Amino acid sequence: MNVGVDLIEIARIRRALERAGFRERCFTQAERDYCDSKKNPAESYAGRFAGKEAVGKALGCGVRFTWKEIEIVGRPKPSVGLSGKTAAWAERMAAGQIDLSMTHSRELAAAIAVVMPREG
Repeated sequence: MNVGVDLIEIARIRRALERAGFRERCFTQAERDYCDSKKNPAESYAGRFAGKEAVGKALGCGVRFTWKEIEIVGRPKPSVGLSGKTAAWAERMAAGQIDLSMTHSRELAAAIAVVMPREG
């Protein structure tokens, strides 16, 4: 079992959202649709950003993945979809189920990811 955790300031993501291309570079269309539908999109974006970081750390690939290759999907319990080089990396390391938990306060967003070994 591998664990990854991340904590980020929501204000940092709020500032990043003002930069051209940040949303498109880091989040899939489905993630953008979800976050942009919220009253305070920066909180949701920050949670997903922390989630992606936590998953990357748990997989042991850190920030070598491309942001959109780790997709945070589903509510109320988020799940993780992998694609591209990140999915290939996870396959090589025999990663199984990925469990993800995200939370936020007014100022911070946090996520923890647990990657179980593949069964069999």
